[in-house]
Amino acid sequence: MPKTIAPARSLRSHIANSPMTAYQWLVVACAVLLNANDGFDVAAMSFVSVNVENEFGLSGSVLGTVISATLVGMSIGAIFIGRLADAIGRRWTLVASTAISTLGMFLASSAQNVVQLGIWRVVTGLGVGGILAGVTVVVAEFSSTRWRGLAIGIYSAGYGIGAFLGGIAANSLQENLGWRSVFFVGASASVVILVAVIAIMPESVQFLVTKRPAYADKALGRIATRVHFDPAKATLAAHPVQTSEKAAKTGFLDLFKGAALRPTLLLWAVFLTIMFAFYFVNSWTPRLMIEAGMTTEQGVYIGMALAVGGAVGSVLFGIVAAKVSVERVLLIFVLISAVSIVAFVFSTAVLAVAMTLGVFVGLVVNGCVAGAYAVAPTRYEAAVRGTGVGVTLAVGRLAAIFAPIFGGAMLDMGLSVVVLYSVAAVVLVVGAVGLVGLSKVPRSEETA
Repeated sequence: MPKTIAPARSLRSHIANSPMTAYQWLVVACAVLLNANDGFDVAAMSFVSVNVENEFGLSGSVLGTVISATLVGMSIGAIFIGRLADAIGRRWTLVASTAISTLGMFLASSAQNVVQLGIWRVVTGLGVGGILAGVTVVVAEFSSTRWRGLAIGIYSAGYGIGAFLGGIAANSLQENLGWRSVFFVGASASVVILVAVIAIMPESVQFLVTKRPAYADKALGRIATRVHFDPAKATLAAHPVQTSEKAAKTGFLDLFKGAALRPTLLLWAVFLTIMFAFYFVNSWTPRLMIEAGMTTEQGVYIGMALAVGGAVGSVLFGIVAAKVSVERVLLIFVLISAVSIVAFVFSTAVLAVAMTLGVFVGLVVNGCVAGAYAVAPTRYEAAVRGTGVGVTLAVGRLAAIFAPIFGGAMLDMGLSVVVLYSVAAVVLVVGAVGLVGLSKVPRSEETA
């Protein structure tokens, strides 16, 4: 029988300051599945891009636009579904978003022309954007202060795992069943993930105590039991009503008022630069390696190397962040990423070296994303956390949308692969400057 903690403190304080329970790690595991779904879907489009390009006769710019279609949907979903999560709760918003993403992937597997494929990729992105806005907040809120960086690092590793599986699926399925089968398999796996979300994901404690829905006391009691806290001390009566009254007046504009303005703008700068580099590298590397002289199969292997490194890098970031300031670790990862991207592009003549550096680039670039996810929720109060994180992710997706289009346009102009990767490195250096400014902004007391 689990031991309950008796001290007279709030459930939120207990979660932040007590050892992580098995249930909290189960929430993180569910988040990993959700992020793996994102990684599979985004990377699968990259891996099938050559066959899509050939079947529909696309130029580099049009192909880049199709790759970016998912990211357009993700931006819209992150903004509006993120706001919805603050209004009606994280749990059912995650369920609905996962269902939308699943539907989009099923429809993409039946696309008969490039317009249909683009539309269904936008639908998929709507769901993925809502998932990311909600699950990032839930993982941050259900992790202890000490292990929050590791929890988000593990969650972020899901992208690399999903991308790696996407590469395996692309190589094994396309040859026999065509590129559409890759999306069908991803959609089928997403159905299983949807069931896991319904069974495991809790409602946000912060949402329950600020919005105070009718079911709040029952939900708080269940959560308290699962995290070894006395349910009798987790009721709404233990939380001041003023929090709810203040939360009712919040909205998008609160992100630009008073003390919230500075972290909002700095977070946008950090996410814009990191997401540009991340999506440029992950979306275009397989295709650009072919441009650099590799075979199609070798290009896919390089993409898989990035994914493997990404999974390791996200976890490594979390381990280091458990002992050192998250912002400081993120700054180091960003600067190393800039250098390693340039080194990687000069290694393409030797496959073994390119594979090794590809793993390392994936490691540090994905570590940057894990760090950005870990930092964002800590800069907003609970009442606008879903909105703030959602809008920040959406802004980051603007760069993610532009990155594949940029790659295609630059490729059509005849610019070298070295130039393209060097631009990505310079963008990361700009992000490092923004991160230095963000490190001087205090964290929200609820997530400190």
